[in-house]
Amino acid sequence: MSVAIKIENISKQYRLGQVGTGTISHDLNRWWANIRGKEDPYSKVGQINQRDQAAESDYVWALKDIDFEVEQGEVLGIIGANGAGKSTLLKIISRITSPTTGSIKAKGRIASLLEVGTGMHPEMTARENIYLNGAIMGMKRREITKKFDDIIDFAGCKMYVDTPVKRFSSGMSVRLGFAVAAFLEPEILIVDEVLAVGDAEFQKKAIGKMKDVSSSQGRTILFVSHNMAAVENLCSRLIAMHNGAIGLISNNVAKGISEYISESVTRQEIPDETTPGIIHAVEMLNNDGNAISMIKMGDGVTVRITFRIPYLPKDPGFGIAIENIRGTRVFWIHSRVQQGRINIEPNKVTIECLIQELRLTPGRYYITVGYDEPGKMNESLERIHSFEVESSDLFGTGRVPMPNKCDTYLYATWSITN
Repeated sequence: MSVAIKIENISKQYRLGQVGTGTISHDLNRWWANIRGKEDPYSKVGQINQRDQAAESDYVWALKDIDFEVEQGEVLGIIGANGAGKSTLLKIISRITSPTTGSIKAKGRIASLLEVGTGMHPEMTARENIYLNGAIMGMKRREITKKFDDIIDFAGCKMYVDTPVKRFSSGMSVRLGFAVAAFLEPEILIVDEVLAVGDAEFQKKAIGKMKDVSSSQGRTILFVSHNMAAVENLCSRLIAMHNGAIGLISNNVAKGISEYISESVTRQEIPDETTPGIIHAVEMLNNDGNAISMIKMGDGVTVRITFRIPYLPKDPGFGIAIENIRGTRVFWIHSRVQQGRINIEPNKVTIECLIQELRLTPGRYYITVGYDEPGKMNESLERIHSFEVESSDLFGTGRVPMPNKCDTYLYATWSITN
């Protein structure tokens, strides 16, 4: 299979502070180096793109030494925290901005959807924008006309086809922009997080359309999203970026997402004895009362939570949530819902919640605990405890449940009735 995009040693440097070309002295130094055939003296300086630290230099590397290839027909997912360099990389691939160093080679026409309203002229109507975008991509008018009805139907804006785009909502603008990019048949489609603006129905349609154009029409897609489920569902390969560099490249998207989240997730610290607050300790115990961090599928566990309440609460409630490594809540339980009122005394209180069978599929999970009083007090500690689940013959059939099908398994009885 041929290479659609080849990225070689791409780096992008920006000057911090006021927008502009810099100082006259910097411009003269660059000019003098250039006419002598020397390297740009300011490409050697600059700190790493770590946005939560104070600047130590006038320059920052938004991207540094990026190398990878994308094959034709491949759907490449790009993930990373805000400020990791994802959008900068896509702007370079889309020819919106140029790299400081390195080169990029792309085979075929590129359509980019990098932000709400990308490629749409706000004063022009939806109809006019469709023809304008098609012309920019080198399509003939009859080719655009042939696709016009499909674009309008997909975007769902038939009523507003002759209305200026500036009157569209952000969701409608994204619908139109995506439909134009998808149906005007570019060889390379770049989509950056904008699908999060659309509603659930449109997101489902858009992901289905990207799957279709990739598998059946052999088009290459670069997809940036913070929605890990969408990335896993759509992409065939994964790149995770960190501080302007590539953190990992994985051909196993699910495994790559797990590794990325394991490295990036931060758990909230449990307060010590001197810290003000309600929740002061959390433990996970096995049936023998021992603290654990690993269980087998179907094991019973007890979550023990220590609270310090300096007064007599009227109607206290205790909640426990478990999330998978992708941040999706697997289940939630609450004392007030499942057991009703709990009467407790002031000061130190230890609550134990017995979960008789925790039928989670293998993987890592996180516990969040919370305390609440109606109309008075709410406190929660997010992901304060993690644990691993090992596979086991949960149902005694000699077969281990498949972890990629779901997060939890229920007991069920199967029978023949005819």
